[in-house]
Amino acid sequence: MNPRVMDAAEALQKLQSFSAVIDVRSPSEFALDHMPGAQNWPVLDDAERAEVGTLYAQVDPFVANKRGAALIARNIANHIEAHAAELPKSWTPLVYCWRGGNRSGAMAHILARIGFSVVLVQGGYRSLRRALRADLEQRPGQLQFHVICGRTGCGKSRLLQSLREVGAQVLDLEALAQHRGSVLGLEPGETQPSQKLFETRVWADLRRFDPNRPVFVEAESKKIGALHVPDALMEQMRQGHCITLELETNLRVALLLADYAQLSADRPLLLQRLASLRALRGAETVERWQELITQGELAAFTADILQHHYDPSYTRSMSNHFRAFDAAPVVALKGIDGGSFRDAALKVVALSTAEIHSVVSPEQCVRQTTGGV
Repeated sequence: MNPRVMDAAEALQKLQSFSAVIDVRSPSEFALDHMPGAQNWPVLDDAERAEVGTLYAQVDPFVANKRGAALIARNIANHIEAHAAELPKSWTPLVYCWRGGNRSGAMAHILARIGFSVVLVQGGYRSLRRALRADLEQRPGQLQFHVICGRTGCGKSRLLQSLREVGAQVLDLEALAQHRGSVLGLEPGETQPSQKLFETRVWADLRRFDPNRPVFVEAESKKIGALHVPDALMEQMRQGHCITLELETNLRVALLLADYAQLSADRPLLLQRLASLRALRGAETVERWQELITQGELAAFTADILQHHYDPSYTRSMSNHFRAFDAAPVVALKGIDGGSFRDAALKVVALSTAEIHSVVSPEQCVRQTTGGV
């Protein structure tokens, strides 16, 4: 039995139909980006890949092929013993490497000779990535985005969590980007994913959504940390319905102190990040914030940076970028406990449902009044 070769665009749309998606590239290639749900069965690790590449470029391709074949055969045997020994014959994997060549071909052919029904991606990861980007351009336009707006610290991310808990469709871009979206938004010790992996994560969420139901998303700028929100998605978000979340300033301060507790505990890192705001807010203002932090006055610092950095440009920026912001209904949070966010989530769902029902096309009006099909 030989592996079946499948076009990348078809394979991308059928990812969930396979028993497993096997990425045989090296661990560093896999870490940079991989298809949703993929398992890494590297036929060459990073050091081995570099060794074979050096032999190919500096010694002789034939010598490199012999060395590569030995390493690949040994590694495939290890993967079969570790991962495939107990798998049933009905197991149907999709296999890919960088461009659908020697690495994935070797794994696919051996698995097929065992008796598994194996599908090999034509063009490998490169073609899958190209198909994913094309689909990512189209998919946002098929969805209804309802944008959660609100000043920094009003609990938009927590509201998204509560919306998910009550069964709503949620796209949490900051969670996917591993960044809270502000100059202080990267947690200590964290790193953001690559731009490619971020886009793959976004696409994986978008493809699961029902286009007949709203998708709730937080109002974001074009960049979340170092990552760019895909243009097609950003455009659809800015054209979407808006709901504004409001919270009293003292509760915003309390929420931010809780959410940024890890960063607040790392005073040197916090002071360093604030220094990047000197050009925007001036040395005197930044030094005032740094002095408050040094004195342990974190609540006073938080209130001050809200008043003099985050809040001043909020309304102007939102009005300029989100079409429906000025007419957005308001949901006022009564507290920052779980029950308050759940109540707010239920109100948001009710408002969104009412908004959808109020937007009726002329054709729909005719059908509703005449009973037409």
